[in-house]
Amino acid sequence: MAVSSFSCPRVFSGSSSSHSSSFECRSDPDFSGSARLETPKISARAVVMVSFSGVSSMIFRFPPNFVRQLSTKARRNCSNIGVAQIVAASWSNNAASGSSTSAAAASGSAAASAVPAPAAPVEMTTGDEMAVVDGLNNVQMKALADLKKEASFLSSDGSLTIHAGERLGRGIVTDAITTPVVNTSAYFFKKTAELIDFKEKRHASFEYGRYGNPTTVVAEEKISALEGAESTVIMASGMCASVVMLMALVPEGGHIITTTDCYRKTRIFIETVLPKMGIKVTLFFTESPTNPFLRCVDIKLVTELCHRKGAIVCIDGTFATPLNQKALSLGADLVLHSATKYIGGHNDVLAGCISGSEKLVTQIRNLHHVFGGALNPNAAYLIIRGMKTLHLRVQQQNSTAMRMAEILEAHPKVKHVYYPGLTSHPEHHIAKKQMTGFGGVVSFEVDGDLMTTSKFIDSLKIPYIAPSFGGCESIVDQPAIMSYWDLSQPERLKYGIADNLVRFSFGVEDFEDLKADILQALGTI
Repeated sequence: MAVSSFSCPRVFSGSSSSHSSSFECRSDPDFSGSARLETPKISARAVVMVSFSGVSSMIFRFPPNFVRQLSTKARRNCSNIGVAQIVAASWSNNAASGSSTSAAAASGSAAASAVPAPAAPVEMTTGDEMAVVDGLNNVQMKALADLKKEASFLSSDGSLTIHAGERLGRGIVTDAITTPVVNTSAYFFKKTAELIDFKEKRHASFEYGRYGNPTTVVAEEKISALEGAESTVIMASGMCASVVMLMALVPEGGHIITTTDCYRKTRIFIETVLPKMGIKVTLFFTESPTNPFLRCVDIKLVTELCHRKGAIVCIDGTFATPLNQKALSLGADLVLHSATKYIGGHNDVLAGCISGSEKLVTQIRNLHHVFGGALNPNAAYLIIRGMKTLHLRVQQQNSTAMRMAEILEAHPKVKHVYYPGLTSHPEHHIAKKQMTGFGGVVSFEVDGDLMTTSKFIDSLKIPYIAPSFGGCESIVDQPAIMSYWDLSQPERLKYGIADNLVRFSFGVEDFEDLKADILQALGTI
């Protein structure tokens, strides 16, 4: 294959001999075509792009110290992305100092070999972000506070799940459509004065991985936009979020009110780790719908009653998803999610989040920084990616669950079905009032004992037997075995957990396939 060659101008020069080498250009052997370096357009307010005809055929090769020579901040804010913006900044600076960019682009000779004089900082805009470029030594976000932008032109949750926190403004200077993963445990400061400015709120920056990460901030902003919240804190798991929230907001002598029907580990924490006594109602915490019977709480009514007593209301909306139910708009102070479930949606990441007012979330965030259950930036990326299909997945799961609940309720081998979309559900009137969809989980009791129920589950071919829900893959479990096996049968029945109870989380598989699978499995018992 023919390889095109051309002369590349030397646009970067260091201040010493060790930094005097310029970057080289070579042709990609996998592509052919002529390459032409166009004269860049210079503007103090515009990005100057180095453009090629047949850009995919060219690869830049930089000297070993190139990245550090260009910008130490760029490595933090851009990860391994953003070289084009930094190149543009250098060309703008050279132009501002009187160098002839067009001559450099045309000849690639002596114009670039001279050491450029220091230039005044110029502003470089990259899409929705603005960076301040100070020579080759500083690429700094204007302010992390500029992340929050009104999404007035987006009217649907589906659009918000795709663009919120990213196209609408993110704290990473990059032209990449997807958010980069910033893998770092700490962030550095150039001088002590900059550190002091940061501590005294005059300089926006990150500090330590446990306190925040650019990738994680994008995930938080996306969830805040979807929930209509002032702030969101995301943590390593849903259980971590529950524990930190309760520890941060329930004072000594405070009192917690919750429902019996809830995630068992949450109840264990409340009953054994937080044995507080008192008469003041400090916090009301419940799931809605609940796990595993999908009971629904009238969020608006409960909030009105609790607020009269000065109590905080937190709703765990994991089963509902932010699409089917907006707890904050119904009056709740906080909404909690196990983002492991529907928000992540692919059964490949653990995370939890809490959204609400800036004041309450800040209290929780401060204790979270002490406990240290930080979300890994790679996990944050998976949450961001998963949320972009959240509205599509939830629509499919709502539809499948509703149709299957009706089929199961009419089946002779099913004794009872628990699903808020059914008129037989005790809180159907509440669910219909405060939810736009009823979720993708259906619980039901088959006509049989423990072993008969196990036979039904083992006869299923599509779903996995697993303890989670909300993902693309359907999941089924028998709570008496999966979550309550350490308790005796009488103890399980205290919580309503019968041996024949089944919890079925519908994925995004074809409805007819799931229907046929469930019916054939019921036919075996």
